[in-house]
Amino acid sequence: MPCLMTPKDKFYRAYMDFFETAERKRRWNLFDDVPWDKLSPRANTEERAIRIETYCAEEMYLPDYNAAGIKMVRGVFGLSWFQTAWSYEESRHGLVFREYLLRSGLRTQQQFDRFETDVFSRSWKLPFTTQRRMSCYGALQESATYLAYRAQKDRAEIEKDRTLEAIFFLVSRDEAAHAGFYRAMIEIEMAEDRIGTLADLAHVIANFKMPGDGLIPNYHENLRIGGGGISPRLFFTRAVLPLLKQLGTSRDELKGATAAALPLRVAL
Repeated sequence: MPCLMTPKDKFYRAYMDFFETAERKRRWNLFDDVPWDKLSPRANTEERAIRIETYCAEEMYLPDYNAAGIKMVRGVFGLSWFQTAWSYEESRHGLVFREYLLRSGLRTQQQFDRFETDVFSRSWKLPFTTQRRMSCYGALQESATYLAYRAQKDRAEIEKDRTLEAIFFLVSRDEAAHAGFYRAMIEIEMAEDRIGTLADLAHVIANFKMPGDGLIPNYHENLRIGGGGISPRLFFTRAVLPLLKQLGTSRDELKGATAAALPLRVAL
């Protein structure tokens, strides 16, 4: 008889698919793939500085994201290795935003030192306490980040900022790949427990917020000033609804799964 794949086997296979695509098609180099020579300090504005600085702050909580994530998935090879690869890719995002702020002259080293001290004075905490809910959160959060970065790539193209256009192209492509991996994790979970997984997804949607929300001072105001956020409507229509469609489910099924799962959890 053929040997059936366990969820751990599927997680590993999904990670290998992710890793192969990253290695063959998506890896980029901060020094060679970003046209730093195209920087134009004459185009600097404080609004732009606030926008990039806010993105940079959210990426700089990487030590907290990674420590919590690796602790949660340590015993599952595919997930823990994805967490490690994800951390490396996200580290480039923080670095490239930092370099843009400094090389463009939007921020001095002294200003950035104060900014860094402020960022690291606070810690990020897991918004959800189970692996499955964090996969749901990851799919939505990475999709939202992709949408924000992609909009910034288009904006930079209109503004003829070739450096920022290249940066947002590269980082948004990474975010899309991360969202795809988390979506694959949800699909694996659904194959094992559809009702429970969809109930968890409904819970995450109802309680979703971005990592910087409530952590970075003046987070929403900074995004408003810099024009760097996405609206709740855009999040719902471009992140939530496409995810439901890709998973082969609907808002009605989410509601039904939540109602069906509640008595089971109370009984436990």
